[in-house]
Amino acid sequence: MVNEEEKKQKIRLIEEKLREKEFKLTPQRRATLDVLIENQSKHLSTEDVYELVKSKYPNIGLATIYRTLQLFDDFDIVKKLNFNDGCYRYELSEDERHQHHHLICIDCGNVYEFDDDLLEQLEHKIEKDNDFQVTDHMVKFFGYCKNCKREDK
Repeated sequence: MVNEEEKKQKIRLIEEKLREKEFKLTPQRRATLDVLIENQSKHLSTEDVYELVKSKYPNIGLATIYRTLQLFDDFDIVKKLNFNDGCYRYELSEDERHQHHHLICIDCGNVYEFDDDLLEQLEHKIEKDNDFQVTDHMVKFFGYCKNCKREDK
């Protein structure tokens, strides 16, 4: 969970990023941002975000949430993730060089974060062998979580 000072700092940085592109942090965008900050480790779908924002702002529409998430994605405020479950999920972007990776249970659908970046050597080889500058990568592991795995799988 993010403490109040970290939350304020994140909001200031995002507000500045929007202002640079001549956009404002409207109340609807702020409510969406608050939900994303308060649920950082949950990988929320658009509908999840909508339900959480709607509980605080009953008049907000689903289309507003879709537009807000698209705007946030366009400005690298959020990362749009595809876990092959039929919908996109969102998490706040971090200022680190690489994002964390994900472990996805193909039985229950739970998503777990995995922070070890073991691909640095591979990146250097790709850059050297292909004259290609790697700026990021995404790794998804599909399998069974500890609650779903069985001996016969």
